[in-house]
Amino acid sequence: MPRPPSALIGIGLRPPHAQALMTQRPALGFVEVHSENFFAQGGGAIQGLLAVRAHYPVSLHGVGLSLGSASGVDEAHLDRLARLVEQVSPVRVSDHASFAHVRPASPGSPGAVHASDLLPLAFTPASQDVLVANIQRVQDRLRRPILIENLSAYMAYEDDEMTEIEFLIQTCRRSGCQLLLDLNNLLVNGLNRARRLHWQDAPGSEPDRDRAMQQARAETMDFVWSLPPGMVGQLHLAGFRWPERPDQLVIDDHSQRISPAVWDAYDMALNHLGELPTLIEWDVDLPPLAVLLDEARLAADVISASRGEQDMDDWT
Repeated sequence: MPRPPSALIGIGLRPPHAQALMTQRPALGFVEVHSENFFAQGGGAIQGLLAVRAHYPVSLHGVGLSLGSASGVDEAHLDRLARLVEQVSPVRVSDHASFAHVRPASPGSPGAVHASDLLPLAFTPASQDVLVANIQRVQDRLRRPILIENLSAYMAYEDDEMTEIEFLIQTCRRSGCQLLLDLNNLLVNGLNRARRLHWQDAPGSEPDRDRAMQQARAETMDFVWSLPPGMVGQLHLAGFRWPERPDQLVIDDHSQRISPAVWDAYDMALNHLGELPTLIEWDVDLPPLAVLLDEARLAADVISASRGEQDMDDWT
């Protein structure tokens, strides 16, 4: 018998929700935290996480490995992550297909420059070689495969030699990692491409939101359908906020309810890729925990519908 839908759904656990989560103990499959928030030895943060771990599986999602950096993985960062993995025994460890730091320009230059952001990679063989080598270094140190997340990218490179999906598929196959597929990131990238084309044709005017959404939804569906089953190990669902001005980008800020287009892509992903652990992300303007749990219920309903079952209320 398949597991209840709620066993596949998790939420991103942020400190304001920790007490409510432990009091209510909703039926969730896992919780996910940002690894770097628990690197300090001792203290209340790690003790609180271990208390949560006693009741829920934990997934560790990082933002600082800088897997695409030509200067390599920071060994001190990797040591801290390895210690946290040993303490928590997470069900999954993930980070992003991006880079954040660069090596000094010359031997006499200051230390590595860190952007404190997730910067996109050029989709080239050289860039892929760096990414694969760094992933393998991390996997060797952690003694387990990791997952890499596709990025919401606000720029591209003129020297790209392959598409994003080709780049990610080849990276996973070469390194032995899996993909953490963020469906909202795909949609946001598609929306910005559609809006950029509109600005080129009609500078200063407001892009038609319905037309941009239609194009972005189609691109997202094509991306999901092109992925080989078995390559994706987890899904992320989140929301975004429309910009106030026509010349602004759509930003993947995880501040809203999940959009209908992402729910459609989620349904396709379940049917094409199979049932997968699914995370509800919310990072900005945090609502009450009940809102995240409601989004989790909606995700469980999509799973039930894909099975041909009636909605299942198994959250109490």
